[in-house]
Parts: sequence; C-alpha cells; structure tokens
Amino acid sequence: MKRILFLCTDNSTLSQMAEVFLKRITFNRVESFSAGIKPGTIHPMSIRVMKELGLDISKNRSKSVNVYYHSRFDYVITIQDEARLNSPTFQGSHTKIHKSLEDPGLVKGKESEKLEAFRNSRDQIKEWLTDFVERYQLS
Repeated sequence: MKRILFLCTDNSTLSQMAEVFLKRITFNRVESFSAGIKPGTIHPMSIRVMKELGLDISKNRSKSVNVYYHSRFDYVITIQDEARLNSPTFQGSHTKIHKSLEDPGLVKGKESEKLEAFRNSRDQIKEWLTDFVERYQLS
C-alpha cells in the first residue's frame, strides 16, 4: 500500500482536505497522512466546506511534521510554498511533489468571501488529487 504525506504550513486546512480526499478517491487503497510545519488547529471553515461534500473532519487534529520524521513515504507532497521551503528531509527514497496553493485562511473580507475561498481551495485540491491518482495509477 502506498503511503503519502501532505504538508502545509499549519495543517489546518489544505493538507487536512488533501488527506481526506485522497482516502475517498482511492477507496482507502492508499495510506494518507497530513502534517504542518507549525501546527495550529483545524479551521472551522475547513470543517464546514468539507461537510458540504459529506466529509467530516471535525475530529481531526493538527499534527506536527516531526511526528512523521522517522516514517517512510512513497510521496511527500508540499501544498504551500512555505511548507516546501521548510520541509525536513525524510528517510528512504520517495517522490517529492509540490503543489502551490494559497491558504484560504488568510483571505480578508466578509464571511461569504472567506467561505468562497475555502470552497475554491477544496475544489482545487479535489480536482488536482483526482488527476494525481490517475497519473500515478494509485486507485
């Protein structure tokens, strides 16, 4: 079974979404993990927009990348530029992939504008991972 780690800055939105989407897209045929360079807490809007698609991440917790320091992965995927720049080196051979996405949690404005940013990020991740699974024949 392939093992994939998604890294973002605080493991509150993008990497959490990616972890759950990959499990769903591959019908749990891939082990999917997520972590942050500076872990925070799961953003409430992340929970909300994932729930719109029937995915419950309300019980997830933000984890530090240090938790996985001695773990082996087939792919380590950074989702934000800061995560790519600050990602530690992991043991063993693995493929490194970078997907540059903006953190929707940084969007300023009305709640409706913020919610739209979270939905856009969610949909980008879902579409990208669907292509990723097909390209790397993971399903």
